[in-house]
Amino acid sequence: MSDLLSSDDVSALLITLKLAGISTLILLLLGTPLAWWMARTRFRFKAVIEALVALPLVLPPTVLGFYLLVVMGPHGWIGGALQALGAPSLAFTFSGLVVGSVIYSLPFVVQPLQTAFSSIGERTLEAASTLRASPMDRFWSVVVPHARGGFITAITLGFAHTLGEFGVVLMIGGNIPGETQVLSIAIYDHVESLQYGQAHILSGGLLVFSFVLLFLVYRSNRSAALLQRRERS
Repeated sequence: MSDLLSSDDVSALLITLKLAGISTLILLLLGTPLAWWMARTRFRFKAVIEALVALPLVLPPTVLGFYLLVVMGPHGWIGGALQALGAPSLAFTFSGLVVGSVIYSLPFVVQPLQTAFSSIGERTLEAASTLRASPMDRFWSVVVPHARGGFITAITLGFAHTLGEFGVVLMIGGNIPGETQVLSIAIYDHVESLQYGQAHILSGGLLVFSFVLLFLVYRSNRSAALLQRRERS
């Protein structure tokens, strides 16, 4: 490995995996209740919330990264507040990368979960309610098993999407080896310096890994769908 990848490449790989893991965990913690609310609510302005959540799907990453940098920078309202409290700014730090990644990958977690939650019929929840199950019990014993495919898809897409981020992480984190340099930025550096061999290794690894993740998701969802059909029949 040391003959093929530099120490900076290995560091970028570890930072990327760490970023994807932490971001996915936070996305699940934030995205699950948000998706459940969006799937069940009749709030008048629900479409506004859905549009805000889905905005990163159409907004150029550099635009989102720019505004995050402005907000988190020393003169931004978040960065300025942190400095007033004696805390370091989030700009050009790993913590800033996590914040940017969570916002940018939010729709990739919320939308699959919302779709899965919406497919659960009211009768199923009412049946659990008649057995005196609390709302939390109904969620863990009924909703989570029925939405298993949605959770698998959300986790996979959230993790894989974070692995390939470029514009957002570059704007908010910069390109600091060992601190904020992730794989996508390392690949760009290799291409810019005409080191196509190293770029091929990193790009090929990401390509294969992403394909395997998506293949496993589709296979798992297909198996779950077949099992549900057998149970109904």
